[in-house]
Amino acid sequence: MPLVAAAVCPHPPLIVPELAGAAAPELDELRAAADAAVARLLASGARTVVVVGGGDRTAELSYPYRGSFAPWGVPLEVRLGRHPDGIVGTDGLPLSLLVGAWLLDRVRPQAPTTWRMISVAADEPVERCAAGGGRLGSRTRPWALLAMGDGSACHGVKAPGYDDPRAPAYDEGVASALARADADALLGLDPGLSAELRVAGRAPWQVLAGAARAAGGDWRGDVSYRDAPYGVAYVVANWERV
Repeated sequence: MPLVAAAVCPHPPLIVPELAGAAAPELDELRAAADAAVARLLASGARTVVVVGGGDRTAELSYPYRGSFAPWGVPLEVRLGRHPDGIVGTDGLPLSLLVGAWLLDRVRPQAPTTWRMISVAADEPVERCAAGGGRLGSRTRPWALLAMGDGSACHGVKAPGYDDPRAPAYDEGVASALARADADALLGLDPGLSAELRVAGRAPWQVLAGAARAAGGDWRGDVSYRDAPYGVAYVVANWERV
């Protein structure tokens, strides 16, 4: 069976309450939206969930997975999947996949689920992102995709990337594409502009677009959260078959 559902979530470290400390309530709405999006994804009937996020290289990571938020100030360990003899396949997840694993661990599926994790290099060309998405998944089992990625980090003078007047239009376009489940619009995102605007989600979003295009059929998009706290654009969305 082809792709049956997808979700998009951001990966700020402060989404983890233990890291946010006293500031944790500031991202309560984002946290709730991400939890709900992941719950919808896991309720889709998928038996395999593929998590795609930015990393320093493009590769499928080895199962099972383990990572820690220690580099961000709290030695909170996250595991996704178990091996009978205790072997860890990947020890040290990139932030995008670490937050993805943390979100999935919070919700937990009701039925047995197989996990896969894919890191995508920030400079991966559009064509390779789309082709990679088209090769994901299983032809015999329903599967779902969780794409992890932030929008522009250039919203305002206090943003990590300072202020860039192009950022609002860029992120409006992303949110609109996700709301319409418009794979072509996501594939139209320019890698050069995305890099200039410090967008972490461009490549994972284009993997999603390639997967949806390869799966075919009609899709319905739903954006449940969109904001730019701390000057970084975050969007939460679900795609489901019509």
